[in-house]
Amino acid sequence: MTPAQWQREWQAALRDPAALLEQLQLDPGLLGPARQAAGLFPLRVPQAYLARIRPGDPDDPLLRQVLPLGAEAVETPGFTDDPVGDGASLQAGGVIHKYRGRALLVATGACAINCRYCFRRHFPYADASASSGHWAEALAYLRRDNTIHEAILSGGDPLSLNDRRLRELAEGLAEIPHLRRIRVHSRLPVVLPSRIDTDLLEWFAGTRLGAVMVIHANHPNELDTGVANVLQRLAEHGVRLYNQTVLLRGVNDDADVLEALGERLFDLGVQPYYLHLLDRVQGAAHFEVPETEACRLMRTLAARTPGYLLPRLVREVAGEPWKVPIEWTVKD
Repeated sequence: MTPAQWQREWQAALRDPAALLEQLQLDPGLLGPARQAAGLFPLRVPQAYLARIRPGDPDDPLLRQVLPLGAEAVETPGFTDDPVGDGASLQAGGVIHKYRGRALLVATGACAINCRYCFRRHFPYADASASSGHWAEALAYLRRDNTIHEAILSGGDPLSLNDRRLRELAEGLAEIPHLRRIRVHSRLPVVLPSRIDTDLLEWFAGTRLGAVMVIHANHPNELDTGVANVLQRLAEHGVRLYNQTVLLRGVNDDADVLEALGERLFDLGVQPYYLHLLDRVQGAAHFEVPETEACRLMRTLAARTPGYLLPRLVREVAGEPWKVPIEWTVKD
């Protein structure tokens, strides 16, 4: 079978730090630290995303999300391999069950892009992926608990699975009578928009379950015309669209950037949903924005924008039964 366009683009993703620096006309002096960091967590970035990065600019906000840095090798107190407690909530078949009414399936460990702040960069995907057992254990777990009304597909990135595997999973989920919704958390509409092809859209339209997609955009420069087109197609096929953003030092820790991001998302039919404080994963400490600074940013945003454009500022805390909201209205 001939690979689809998105699969060919996936295979062509850049993985060599030297090639990244050369293509983007960056200082060769960055190569040593980049190789060291890529040895800890591999470099992977598709050409569709690279095309939005300004050549010659080491501070480009999209570059900072994908460029391996020596800071990733620094052991930082308070940062761990499992910052959100996935391990304690992991059930048979790659199911993570933290919150009442919904359960998350680690559908795959594969991603089209390796974001340097990824909170699952140390996750044991080889031992804890729902796809490894052809969904049987995961579906059995969901079937046994009739309080679960929503299945959340995550990873890795669930849209890295081909359409046949996704259809197989969707059919299994649709047979569970107490499930109402399927929610997909994916970065692919942003970083590899060709993934949203006709076959995938038919997969969404064909399930009886209500379809929700939470995309992941951190900066307005990520939302080019190609991304806009696929978001429109998803909405036309009945998919409800939300966005979550991670607050990142040197990427979006600026009220003007967050305001522009919210406006752009809303123009594209995507509801701003969460603004996450950084999950304190080992290797990502250089991205952290202090909570007090995050609160000041939220107050600035609130003074500029309507309430429906304000994301909820949250932190995920291991063991808590919900995302913990951060109180930002009280001035320091």
